Amino acid sequence: MTEVIAVHSYKGGTGKTLMSINLAATLAKNGKKVCLFDLDFRAPSLFALLKAKPAECWLNDYLNNNCEIDKAIVDLSDRVPGQGRLYACFANPATDAIRDISSKDRKWEMRALGRLLALRESLLRDKGFDYLIFDTSPGLQYSSINAIVASDFVAVTTTGDRSDIDGTKRMITELYNLFEKKTGLIFNKILEPSLTAKKKEIETKINTEYQVPMFGLIPCYCDVLRAGGTLIFAQDKPDHPFTKILFEMAKKIENNDIT
Repeated sequence: MTEVIAVHSYKGGTGKTLMSINLAATLAKNGKKVCLFDLDFRAPSLFALLKAKPAECWLNDYLNNNCEIDKAIVDLSDRVPGQGRLYACFANPATDAIRDISSKDRKWEMRALGRLLALRESLLRDKGFDYLIFDTSPGLQYSSINAIVASDFVAVTTTGDRSDIDGTKRMITELYNLFEKKTGLIFNKILEPSLTAKKKEIETKINTEYQVPMFGLIPCYCDVLRAGGTLIFAQDKPDHPFTKILFEMAKKIENNDIT
Protein backbone atom coordinates (compact mmCIF):
# COMPACT_ATOMS: atom_id res chain seq x y z
CA MET A 1 0.00 0.00 0.00
CA THR A 2 1.09 3.56 -0.69
CA GLU A 3 0.37 5.46 2.53
CA VAL A 4 3.32 7.84 3.01
CA ILE A 5 4.19 10.16 0.11
CA ALA A 6 7.25 12.41 0.06
CA VAL A 7 7.04 15.34 -2.37
CA HIS A 8 10.61 16.26 -3.26
CA SER A 9 12.61 18.25 -5.81
CA TYR A 10 16.22 18.86 -6.78
CA LYS A 11 15.95 22.61 -6.24
CA GLY A 12 13.48 25.26 -5.12
CA GLY A 13 10.94 26.94 -7.36
CA THR A 14 9.51 23.78 -8.92
CA GLY A 15 6.10 24.04 -7.24
CA LYS A 16 6.82 21.29 -4.71
CA THR A 17 4.93 22.88 -1.82
CA LEU A 18 2.02 23.80 -4.08
CA MET A 19 1.79 20.14 -5.08
CA SER A 20 2.00 18.96 -1.49
CA ILE A 21 -0.82 21.21 -0.28
CA ASN A 22 -3.16 20.55 -3.17
CA LEU A 23 -2.51 16.82 -3.41
CA ALA A 24 -3.25 16.44 0.31
CA ALA A 25 -6.43 18.53 -0.07
CA THR A 26 -7.55 16.52 -3.10
CA LEU A 27 -7.15 13.23 -1.25
CA ALA A 28 -9.15 14.71 1.64
CA LYS A 29 -11.84 15.92 -0.76
CA ASN A 30 -12.04 12.33 -2.01
CA GLY A 31 -13.05 11.25 1.49
CA LYS A 32 -9.64 10.31 2.91
CA LYS A 33 -8.08 11.24 6.24
CA VAL A 34 -4.81 13.00 5.40
CA CYS A 35 -2.04 14.74 7.33
CA LEU A 36 0.33 17.16 5.59
CA PHE A 37 3.79 17.67 7.15
CA ASP A 38 6.20 20.57 6.63
CA LEU A 39 9.65 18.95 6.56
CA ASP A 40 11.30 21.97 4.92
CA PHE A 41 12.85 23.08 8.21
CA ARG A 42 15.26 25.58 6.63
CA ALA A 43 12.46 27.51 4.94
CA PRO A 44 9.12 26.57 6.55
CA SER A 45 6.21 27.90 4.53
CA LEU A 46 3.08 25.81 5.10
CA PHE A 47 2.15 27.68 8.27
CA ALA A 48 2.14 31.04 6.45
CA LEU A 49 0.58 29.78 3.23
CA LEU A 50 -2.32 28.09 4.99
CA LYS A 51 -2.80 30.96 7.46
CA ALA A 52 -3.48 28.45 10.21
CA LYS A 53 -3.45 28.80 13.96
CA PRO A 54 -0.49 26.97 15.51
CA ALA A 55 -0.96 23.74 17.42
CA GLU A 56 0.25 23.33 20.98
CA CYS A 57 3.62 22.13 19.60
CA TRP A 58 5.57 22.19 16.35
CA LEU A 59 6.90 19.29 14.31
CA ASN A 60 10.33 20.32 15.62
CA ASP A 61 9.12 19.52 19.15
CA TYR A 62 7.96 16.06 18.10
CA LEU A 63 11.29 15.27 16.42
CA ASN A 64 13.11 16.54 19.53
CA ASN A 65 11.04 14.01 21.53
CA ASN A 66 9.42 16.83 23.53
CA CYS A 67 5.82 15.92 22.69
CA GLU A 68 3.65 13.29 21.05
CA ILE A 69 2.51 13.87 17.50
CA ASP A 70 -1.13 14.62 18.38
CA LYS A 71 0.06 17.79 20.17
CA ALA A 72 1.56 19.12 16.93
CA ILE A 73 -1.33 18.49 14.51
CA VAL A 74 -3.84 21.13 13.39
CA ASP A 75 -7.27 20.23 12.00
CA LEU A 76 -7.88 22.00 8.66
CA SER A 77 -10.88 19.93 7.59
CA ASP A 78 -13.03 23.04 7.21
CA ARG A 79 -10.79 24.03 4.27
CA VAL A 80 -11.98 21.21 2.01
CA PRO A 81 -15.48 20.06 1.01
CA GLY A 82 -16.80 16.56 1.53
CA GLN A 83 -16.51 13.97 4.26
CA GLY A 84 -12.71 13.65 4.26
CA ARG A 85 -10.40 15.07 6.91
CA LEU A 86 -7.35 17.29 6.36
CA TYR A 87 -4.74 17.92 9.05
CA ALA A 88 -1.34 19.60 9.03
CA CYS A 89 1.80 19.50 11.13
CA PHE A 90 3.92 22.63 10.81
CA ALA A 91 7.64 23.31 11.15
CA ASN A 92 8.49 26.20 13.46
CA PRO A 93 9.12 29.30 11.27
CA ALA A 94 10.97 31.25 14.00
CA THR A 95 14.57 32.20 13.16
CA ASP A 96 15.92 30.56 16.33
CA ALA A 97 14.12 27.32 15.49
CA ILE A 98 15.51 27.30 11.94
CA ARG A 99 19.00 27.95 13.31
CA ASP A 100 18.58 25.18 15.89
CA ILE A 101 17.41 22.53 13.43
CA SER A 102 20.20 23.48 11.00
CA SER A 103 22.83 22.79 13.66
CA LYS A 104 21.72 19.22 14.44
CA ASP A 105 24.30 16.45 14.11
CA ARG A 106 24.07 13.03 12.48
CA LYS A 107 23.01 11.30 15.71
CA TRP A 108 20.04 13.63 16.07
CA GLU A 109 19.08 13.05 12.45
CA MET A 110 19.06 9.29 13.04
CA ARG A 111 16.81 9.70 16.08
CA ALA A 112 14.57 12.02 14.05
CA LEU A 113 14.28 9.32 11.38
CA GLY A 114 13.09 6.92 14.05
CA ARG A 115 10.45 9.44 15.11
CA LEU A 116 9.31 9.83 11.49
CA LEU A 117 9.07 6.08 11.05
CA ALA A 118 6.99 5.90 14.24
CA LEU A 119 4.31 8.06 12.55
CA ARG A 120 3.22 5.06 10.53
CA GLU A 121 2.19 3.27 13.72
CA SER A 122 0.82 6.25 15.65
CA LEU A 123 -1.16 7.89 12.83
CA LEU A 124 -1.83 5.28 10.15
CA ARG A 125 -2.52 2.41 12.52
CA ASP A 126 -3.75 3.95 15.78
CA LYS A 127 -5.42 7.17 14.55
CA GLY A 128 -6.89 5.85 11.31
CA PHE A 129 -5.17 8.20 8.86
CA ASP A 130 -5.17 7.05 5.24
CA TYR A 131 -2.23 9.12 3.96
CA LEU A 132 0.70 11.15 5.23
CA ILE A 133 2.16 13.75 2.83
CA PHE A 134 5.71 15.01 3.50
CA ASP A 135 6.59 18.39 1.96
CA THR A 136 10.39 18.22 1.98
CA SER A 137 13.38 20.51 1.61
CA PRO A 138 14.76 20.56 -1.93
CA GLY A 139 18.06 18.84 -2.59
CA LEU A 140 19.97 16.53 -0.29
CA GLN A 141 19.25 17.89 3.18
CA TYR A 142 19.19 15.27 5.94
CA SER A 143 15.53 16.06 6.66
CA SER A 144 14.66 15.30 3.03
CA ILE A 145 16.63 12.06 3.01
CA ASN A 146 14.83 11.03 6.22
CA ALA A 147 11.47 11.82 4.61
CA ILE A 148 12.36 9.75 1.56
CA VAL A 149 13.50 6.81 3.70
CA ALA A 150 10.27 6.97 5.72
CA SER A 151 8.04 7.15 2.63
CA ASP A 152 6.43 4.54 0.38
CA PHE A 153 6.46 6.75 -2.71
CA VAL A 154 8.44 9.80 -3.82
CA ALA A 155 6.68 12.32 -6.06
CA VAL A 156 9.51 14.28 -7.67
CA THR A 157 8.57 17.73 -8.92
CA THR A 158 10.73 19.11 -11.72
CA THR A 159 10.61 21.67 -14.53
CA GLY A 160 12.16 22.09 -17.97
CA ASP A 161 15.14 24.02 -16.55
CA ARG A 162 18.34 22.28 -17.70
CA SER A 163 20.01 22.30 -14.29
CA ASP A 164 16.80 20.96 -12.75
CA ILE A 165 16.62 18.16 -15.31
CA ASP A 166 20.26 17.13 -14.75
CA GLY A 167 19.97 17.32 -10.97
CA THR A 168 16.73 15.34 -10.91
CA LYS A 169 18.25 12.59 -13.03
CA ARG A 170 21.19 12.33 -10.61
CA MET A 171 18.86 12.14 -7.60
CA ILE A 172 16.87 9.34 -9.24
CA THR A 173 20.04 7.31 -9.70
CA GLU A 174 21.92 8.22 -6.53
CA LEU A 175 19.10 8.63 -4.00
CA TYR A 176 15.71 7.13 -4.85
CA ASN A 177 17.11 4.04 -6.56
CA LEU A 178 19.65 3.63 -3.75
CA PHE A 179 16.84 3.36 -1.20
CA GLU A 180 14.71 1.32 -3.64
CA LYS A 181 11.86 3.82 -3.49
CA LYS A 182 8.90 3.85 -5.84
CA THR A 183 9.25 7.14 -7.70
CA GLY A 184 6.98 9.15 -9.98
CA LEU A 185 7.77 12.35 -11.83
CA ILE A 186 5.62 15.49 -11.72
CA PHE A 187 6.72 17.62 -14.66
CA ASN A 188 5.48 21.11 -13.81
CA LYS A 189 5.17 24.41 -15.69
CA ILE A 190 5.19 22.85 -19.15
CA LEU A 191 5.20 25.57 -21.82
CA GLU A 192 3.98 23.31 -24.64
CA PRO A 193 0.78 25.02 -25.90
CA SER A 194 -0.67 21.82 -27.41
CA LEU A 195 -0.08 19.64 -24.36
CA THR A 196 -3.38 17.76 -24.73
CA ALA A 197 -2.59 16.72 -28.30
CA LYS A 198 1.01 15.84 -27.54
CA LYS A 199 0.56 14.41 -24.03
CA LYS A 200 1.48 10.85 -24.97
CA GLU A 201 4.48 11.98 -26.98
CA ILE A 202 5.74 14.21 -24.15
CA GLU A 203 5.15 11.49 -21.57
CA THR A 204 7.10 8.92 -23.61
CA LYS A 205 9.99 11.34 -24.09
CA ILE A 206 10.17 12.18 -20.38
CA ASN A 207 9.89 8.53 -19.33
CA THR A 208 12.77 7.68 -21.66
CA GLU A 209 14.97 10.48 -20.33
CA TYR A 210 14.31 9.96 -16.61
CA GLN A 211 13.64 6.21 -16.53
CA VAL A 212 10.82 6.59 -13.99
CA PRO A 213 7.02 6.58 -14.44
CA MET A 214 5.21 9.83 -15.14
CA PHE A 215 2.98 10.83 -12.23
CA GLY A 216 1.68 14.14 -13.55
CA LEU A 217 2.07 16.59 -16.45
CA ILE A 218 1.10 20.15 -15.53
CA PRO A 219 1.03 23.10 -17.96
CA CYS A 220 2.22 26.53 -16.90
CA TYR A 221 -1.01 28.11 -15.67
CA CYS A 222 -0.57 31.83 -15.07
CA ASP A 223 -3.33 31.96 -12.46
CA VAL A 224 -1.72 29.11 -10.51
CA LEU A 225 1.56 31.03 -10.46
CA ARG A 226 -0.19 34.24 -9.42
CA ALA A 227 -1.87 32.44 -6.51
CA GLY A 228 1.59 31.86 -5.04
CA GLY A 229 0.52 28.70 -3.22
CA THR A 230 -2.19 30.48 -1.22
CA LEU A 231 -5.15 28.72 -2.87
CA ILE A 232 -6.32 25.20 -2.15
CA PHE A 233 -7.57 24.42 -5.63
CA ALA A 234 -9.64 21.41 -4.51
CA GLN A 235 -11.78 23.89 -2.58
CA ASP A 236 -11.31 27.27 -4.22
CA LYS A 237 -11.17 26.28 -7.92
CA PRO A 238 -12.95 22.91 -8.30
CA ASP A 239 -13.42 23.33 -12.07
CA HIS A 240 -9.87 24.49 -12.84
CA PRO A 241 -7.83 22.21 -15.16
CA PHE A 242 -5.12 22.02 -12.47
CA THR A 243 -7.71 20.62 -10.05
CA LYS A 244 -8.64 17.94 -12.57
CA ILE A 245 -4.99 16.93 -12.93
CA LEU A 246 -4.68 16.73 -9.15
CA PHE A 247 -7.74 14.48 -9.08
CA GLU A 248 -6.09 12.13 -11.59
CA MET A 249 -2.91 12.03 -9.49
CA ALA A 250 -4.90 11.35 -6.31
CA LYS A 251 -6.71 8.48 -8.00
CA LYS A 252 -3.38 6.92 -8.97
CA ILE A 253 -2.40 6.96 -5.29
CA GLU A 254 -5.76 5.58 -4.13
CA ASN A 255 -5.63 2.80 -6.71
CA ASN A 256 -1.94 2.16 -5.96
CA ASP A 257 -1.31 2.72 -9.67
CA ILE A 258 1.98 4.58 -9.40
CA THR A 259 4.51 2.17 -10.89
